[in-house]
Amino acid sequence: MKTWIKRTSGGLALALAVAAQAPMAAAETLADALVGAYSHSGLLDQNRALLRAADEDVAIAVSALRPVVSWAGSVGRTWSQSNNVRTGFRNSYTANTQAEISVTAELTLIDFGANRLAIDATKETVLATRARLISLEQQVLLRAVRAFMNVRREVENVSLRRNNLRLLRQERRAAQDRFAVGEVTRTDVALAEARLASAQSLLAASEGALEQAREEYAAVVGRRPGTLTPPRSLPKTAKSEDAAKAIALRTHPDMEAAQRAVKVSDINILRAEAAMKPTVTLQGRVGASSSLSLQDDTQFGSLSLNAGGPIYQGGRLSALLRQAQARRDASRGELHTVRHNVAQNVGIAWSQLRVARATAAANQEQIRAARVAFQGVREEAKLGARTTLDVLDAEQELLNAQAAAISAGVDEYIAAYTVLSAMGLLTATHLHLPVRQYDPAAYYNLVKDAPVKSKQGEKLDRVLDALGKQ
Repeated sequence: MKTWIKRTSGGLALALAVAAQAPMAAAETLADALVGAYSHSGLLDQNRALLRAADEDVAIAVSALRPVVSWAGSVGRTWSQSNNVRTGFRNSYTANTQAEISVTAELTLIDFGANRLAIDATKETVLATRARLISLEQQVLLRAVRAFMNVRREVENVSLRRNNLRLLRQERRAAQDRFAVGEVTRTDVALAEARLASAQSLLAASEGALEQAREEYAAVVGRRPGTLTPPRSLPKTAKSEDAAKAIALRTHPDMEAAQRAVKVSDINILRAEAAMKPTVTLQGRVGASSSLSLQDDTQFGSLSLNAGGPIYQGGRLSALLRQAQARRDASRGELHTVRHNVAQNVGIAWSQLRVARATAAANQEQIRAARVAFQGVREEAKLGARTTLDVLDAEQELLNAQAAAISAGVDEYIAAYTVLSAMGLLTATHLHLPVRQYDPAAYYNLVKDAPVKSKQGEKLDRVLDALGKQ
């Protein structure tokens, strides 16, 4: 009996030592995972391209303030023939080949701000698209945090399960040896075998969960996980829930995107009103024509000031104005919803963090108590006051407490980063990640003035090449 107890307690001590030292061999950090996710994400690449497309809308709107120059050319042949109806003979026949080319330029002089308003609307749309890109960046980084921490959780769970399985095999052998000398009954052996079979099943489940966590990590980060080292400290969030909500309402990208959408809808109402007013344009045209048959050349030109505006379009313009007003109301409602959702998400995340911290503290107390209980049961078993089953149960309680502590520690880190995301601060900039960050202004500054092929166009090509290499 004493030999079996010493063997069991020695094996348990070895298992706990191995489990405690396993994370120390880690080499890949959470920052490495975040850098990999930021660089690997196809979702970020997709939405960066959509942002560049929105940048081009500004260039398109700016082009409406500039002259529109176009050219036209034509070549045609005309002929005529007259016949005498009485005699049937042809009286005359003429033919001429005419060629013409012209250049036309048109410039809008007065449109009551319609084109300027279009530029303002597209600029606000660009800013809203930038905010949505930051929101997606937060989603990518938070997913990376969860993937990293879940791999660590499953690695440590597998380690505990394997150590538990090793101990139970020793206990089964000890039970069989004691049964052979008549110290225990077949029931004790069966209990050890049942506990061993259960441990094998739980180990298989843990190994499956670990493989799934590794696949998720590879999908997010772009590579299979190596040995992961635990983070050194929790990220800094806010001093209180109210402070976190205040920061979120000021800085969260979803709030900014919704606010920009309201501004766009306000501008679109002014654009709809401007569309009901007249437009004044200046048009010039120069060209030349040549009669190839008559060897006659002509040059021509014209300059005109044109004005026009709608009178009646079947109620279309009034409907467009009402539609813009309805969309303005909808965007304001969306802003109201987003505001409450942001505050709610902070509250939920803060509550999860508070629960995770309390659970982690309670689990440490549970481990302490379970260790004391195991040691006590072991000593009592030496005196014959406890059975084999009592020792097995106490050992299992200690291992379960350690597994719960692992999950609680992981949940605490995930909750802390979730709070950071809910505040709108889970970005590469705020985390000071060592990555080449995407600069949304670099492309915008080169296209906002609608450049054509020039030195600025060459700079644009270089920026596009750089974006393609990221």
